[in-house]
Amino acid sequence: MAELERYGAPMTDSRLRNMITAERRELAAVLSGLPEESWNAPTLCAGWRVREVVAHMEMLYRYSTARFLAELARSGGRFDRMADRRARQDGSASPHELLLVMAEGAESARTPLGVGLTGSLTHDVIHGLDVTVALGLDRRVPEDRLRVVLDVITTPKGLKSFGAPQDDV
Repeated sequence: MAELERYGAPMTDSRLRNMITAERRELAAVLSGLPEESWNAPTLCAGWRVREVVAHMEMLYRYSTARFLAELARSGGRFDRMADRRARQDGSASPHELLLVMAEGAESARTPLGVGLTGSLTHDVIHGLDVTVALGLDRRVPEDRLRVVLDVITTPKGLKSFGAPQDDV
């Protein structure tokens, strides 16, 4: 986290949790204003509509660790396969139901397994952009959150997870 400190106030777990909560609340507010048909619009996540992206983001608060691991086992240990299956199934809920889960999870302290707080914020910001950019919504992610995300995704591990070439890393 020392690298994150160069952008202003020291980056603490408390500050990161506040950023995560704010990001989730702000995205929920944007989504609450969507007309029903927008929930079926495509996003930047190939093959997923708004409803599947939102359902995927909520998996963190919907599933206990035990259920997550059981779902992963059911998919042969392949996370992408499990995430797609669950997003499609959970995304069949109404926009109202999806928004309720998102609002309830906004203050959740849980983070995706193995990624910690910076990874959790990155997950929320990236998927929020997958939706808002695809819909042409003018939502700007605050600079302090973007700096955290950029620090995460520009590491060799981050570049690899996004499929970026790593010849120069």
